[in-house]
Formats: sequence, structure tokens, C-alpha cells
Amino acid sequence: MPLDQQLRNQLADIVGPTACIADPAAMAPYLHEERGLYHGKAALVLRPSTTEEVAKIVAACAKGGIPVIPQGGNTGLCGGAAAHEDASEVLINLGRMNKVRAIDPMNFTITVDAGCILADVQRMAEENGTLFPLSLAAEGSCQIGGNLATNAGGINVLRYGNARDLVLGLEVVLPDGRIWNGLRALGKDNTGYALRQLFVGAEGTLGIITAAVLKLFPRPVEVATALCAIDDIQNTGALLNRARAISGDAITAFELVPRIGLDMGMKHIAGITDPFAAKHPWYVLIEFSSSRPDARIRASFDALLETAFEEGIIGDAVMAESAQQQKNLWRIRETLSEVQKFEGGSIKHDVSVPVSRVPEFIALASAAVTEAFPGVRPVPFGHLGDGNIHFNVSQPPGADKAAYLAQWSEMNRIVHDIVVGMQGSISAEHGIGMLKVDEMKHYKDPVELDLMRRLKRAIDPANLMNPGKVID
Repeated sequence: MPLDQQLRNQLADIVGPTACIADPAAMAPYLHEERGLYHGKAALVLRPSTTEEVAKIVAACAKGGIPVIPQGGNTGLCGGAAAHEDASEVLINLGRMNKVRAIDPMNFTITVDAGCILADVQRMAEENGTLFPLSLAAEGSCQIGGNLATNAGGINVLRYGNARDLVLGLEVVLPDGRIWNGLRALGKDNTGYALRQLFVGAEGTLGIITAAVLKLFPRPVEVATALCAIDDIQNTGALLNRARAISGDAITAFELVPRIGLDMGMKHIAGITDPFAAKHPWYVLIEFSSSRPDARIRASFDALLETAFEEGIIGDAVMAESAQQQKNLWRIRETLSEVQKFEGGSIKHDVSVPVSRVPEFIALASAAVTEAFPGVRPVPFGHLGDGNIHFNVSQPPGADKAAYLAQWSEMNRIVHDIVVGMQGSISAEHGIGMLKVDEMKHYKDPVELDLMRRLKRAIDPANLMNPGKVID
């Protein structure tokens, strides 16, 4: 149904005239999608400041049959917060809802509005002597509501888990405008269904997350970081096992960096240099951390590197001796996505397989895509410790970018067939959004799809909550 003037006026009254955006030029920043894959339009962009305003907006739109799109920091990579092209939807941006409602260091919890920037939550936790461990490249602009809606991962999943594992309670506006207050700061609550888990990872298709109770952890007082050079990727599994055993499972990060990624970084990013005298095909960035002042993390790390070198698992290693050196090593890893933009088109895959099969997957997928598309350059990198690899494939040098990206679906099929054949997932941490709806239909078990559709119909029977995302 079209958004009539009466409903427009009603929505503007709810949020106030300055938070109701109707001008196409002013709406443009909210309609820009990170990868540029979607260019939609919205009937209105609304920026509520409270949960009650969100509830009134949703209730009014439900009554008028108008679909709504929840949006956080708009840093998603699968079009989950993108508008469609028919300008029929109301986009609800939660950026003004950015208050920390409560922090309880004794209970190790923090309660925040959905619009809180992830980096601000991290900072507030640190100021109170604790740690909020969710960390990813977009943490300076992404928002907690979006992190939870997409079940974000990041670099610390090996130690602390995904976003799903870091939330105790939620406040959610349901598709009919009712507010579910599930903001419980309890480590144990066995009173029936864990409803919060319905909304974490649902990408706003079942309701709009407006606040959350998040877990905090003791703040690390000792951190050690090293970049290890590896000549045979098959050795990464042995290195991970030894790292976990020697550290007492104090390993926080275990990140894969390919040689081609380091070369791209040195070519395009000022300040990135090769830490080693000789070239190696693979590198693993490892970090140990502990909240115990007497944990002797550095001694454990030295023992790991000594053992790994003697056994031929690694060919060389560089240990960070200062905070700046630590930042320099992490910068190599953190710029891997950015540097690929300078090399033309990149067809991206956010996949996971069992950790033990990561080397096999990379070998098979690299061979398959280079055979099917001669000249392409696989750039596999990422969260090796939890089996999540960003298998990105850069275009051949000098190729036409648009023509190359037009082969996205064909390359998806090649890579995803291999992933699913290994009992893996076609989306490890980026979600489904609009980008992977058809892929999920192709690969998901029919019983799972049926259960998902039944849940969607039961909670959002009019299909007004972020339609066209996750499941059709």
C-alpha cells in the first residue's frame, strides 16, 4: 500500500520534524549500501529516540500495511538493511538510540540501546575495568542492534563466541508494535523458550531489537601477539592445537593472512611492510591474553614458537615487543578487505567449514575457481581458529570489473558446493540479507526452511518486517 499523507503526518508527529526525512538527497546516506550492490529507495527515513517511538512507528505502519526496514550503522555486507527499489518501505534508523542504560561490573553486564556504537560499548566496559570482547573492522561505526541482528563474529570468536553468545537479554519491538521486555541480566533463566535467540541473527525480520543486556568479562592485563610464517598451510591445524595446549586455552585470535594479501597491503597501504626477510606463502596472526597478572603469557608464547619451529610447523615468527608493533601486525590483517578494492572487482564468500578441513577447502576452492575463471586471484583470509574463511576472489589484472562481477552467481555455486560438501555454511558471520536468499533456498535443508517460514508467518503474518531478507 502507498504511504498516504495522513500516515506520513502521523509518523512525523511521532519522531518530530527533524527526525523525519523525506527529501531524497537527505535520505541518500541511509540508502547507500556498503558494497554498492543495492540502490533502493524509501518512502521515509525515521530516526526515533526511544523504544516507545519505535513501537508507535511500527504499530502505525502495521495498521497501514506499510513494510519497515530496521537499520543500525548500515555497515552490513549482504543488503540486510537495504531498501527495495519501489519506495514502499519506511526505514527506521536507530542511531539516535545510543544510551548506556546501566553497567554492573559486579554482575559483568552492560545494558545498552541498540544504536550504541560498538566501539563506545567497548570503551565503557574498559572504563569500568571489564571487557566487551566483540571486535570487528567496522566497530567504529557499526551498532549493537545490527551486530546482534546479524549475529556478528569478528576476531575474538575463538575465545568468546559470536554475538549470540554475548547477549543475556533483549528488548524487542514486535511486528504489531508491542514491546517485549526481555532485558534480564541473568546467567541462568530456564523458564521456557529462549526467545532472545529468535531475534539474534534474524536480521530484523521478526522484530526490531531496541536494547540488549550484554555479557562482560575480566579485562586482560597481559597480551602477547606474534605473526608466524608458514610454508605449508596444512601445518596450521597443528599450530592451533599446540597454541591451545601450551597457553592453557588463553588463545584469543588465530587469523590467516595469505601472501597475496600482504603484497596488496604493501602496495596500497602506507606503512605496511613485510616483517620477514624471506617471502612465505602463508602467515598466521596469533594472540594470547589473560586477566591474570601472573599468567606468564609471554613465556607460554615463547614456548609455542620454539616448539613449532623445532617441529617444522612454522618457518619464522615475529613477536610484537611493544603496543605499536602489536598495532602494526594487526594492521596487516585488518586491511585485507580494504586493499582488495584497489585491485578491481572482488567476488566475496563468507564461509565456514570444520577447522580441521580449512586447508583442504582453500586448496579445492582455489583450484576450482582458477580453472573456471583463468587469471583470477584467490585471497582467502580470516578467522582460521573458528573455521570462518573469507574466500574472496579478485579479478584478473586488467579485466573489466563489471563483466567480472557479473559472474558472481556462477562463482558462488562453485565455492558453495565445495563448502556444503564439507558440511560447512555459506554464511559464517555476515548474515543472509538480500544477497544470499536464493543461495539459502538452494542449500538449506527443506525442514529447516519450513520451520523458518512457519516462525516468520506466526510472528509477522503480514510480512511487513524487513521483507525480502533472509527468507522469502
